[in-house]
Amino acid sequence: MKKLTVALLFGGVSSEHDVSCMSARTFADGLDAARYDVYKIGITKDGRWLYYPGPSEKMPEDQWLNCPGNVPCLISPDRSCHGMLLFEEGGVRTVRLDAAIPVLHGKNGEDGTIQGLFELAGIPYVGCGVLASAACMDKAVANILFDAAGVPHCRWDWADRAGCDDFDALAGRLEAKLGWPIFVKPANAGSSVGISKAEDRPALKAAIATALAEDGKVVFERFVQGQEVECAVIGNRCAVSTRPGEILASEEFYTYDDKYVLGTSRTLIPARLSEEKLDEVRGLAEKAYAALGCEGLARCDFFVEKDGTVLINEINTMPGFTIISMYPKLMEAAGKPLGALLDELVELALARAEGK
Repeated sequence: MKKLTVALLFGGVSSEHDVSCMSARTFADGLDAARYDVYKIGITKDGRWLYYPGPSEKMPEDQWLNCPGNVPCLISPDRSCHGMLLFEEGGVRTVRLDAAIPVLHGKNGEDGTIQGLFELAGIPYVGCGVLASAACMDKAVANILFDAAGVPHCRWDWADRAGCDDFDALAGRLEAKLGWPIFVKPANAGSSVGISKAEDRPALKAAIATALAEDGKVVFERFVQGQEVECAVIGNRCAVSTRPGEILASEEFYTYDDKYVLGTSRTLIPARLSEEKLDEVRGLAEKAYAALGCEGLARCDFFVEKDGTVLINEINTMPGFTIISMYPKLMEAAGKPLGALLDELVELALARAEGK
């Protein structure tokens, strides 16, 4: 069987740069060397693109940056190239790509931007398309689409930077609509970056400032007391969800540090729910995935309140693939080990490019 030449992109200009480097290492280690020639492309925090030929263990914590073999590179939008350009000492070398795997979390990677480049280049790529990536990344847009599709979620509101200027008017509106406490989130960010829980107006003002430091739009949500559960969804037109797993956060809510720094959160697969409730969450995951036009893969996150009400929280179109991440754990529990999972994701990318 002919080996596929794939580009594995990691890092990126994003608050989730470090998580991306950890996730991409999982891909680098999990892709079968007998089936793939992998070109690792690291994107620095200031936006430089470098082909990284070194070992995967140096990808986390940006240890790869000092590799003497790094070569400046780029993905060409010119379809006659259909690949990457390496700016080597002897000149420019073209590497034709069969597929790209953008293991980029957050802005400039999970929001439709890099997906647009691959569309221009005509290169099949793993994950959701431009529109679905952008819609899922923007929590306000996603909530509007959930409303339209009848996917239940908590009471919410949003404001752009200008809408936050009159703080008293905004606070009054939120108090009446949501009550206290209120979760405050940047509309476009992931891995719980910039999220705060506000118990009163002074805390709300500080939380808005924290969110606006990450994005120009802020989403406000009613506090939900319940279990945090997640489903792994895979597929293009006929997507299938795993049974949900449960997050047992060690902090008051599932923070960035809880996920990636402290390593103190725990997961349960399946979630502590009845069989009927597990099936309900799974069905809503597939409904939400279809409603936002997702393809390839996504992780759908939910709250299950004490009375059994299921509410979607968000969809992550490039979920974490670290050693503690729920998506690969859920897939493994469903009988799909990492190697087989990565093969299927590449196959789905190729199938979509062929219109299948």
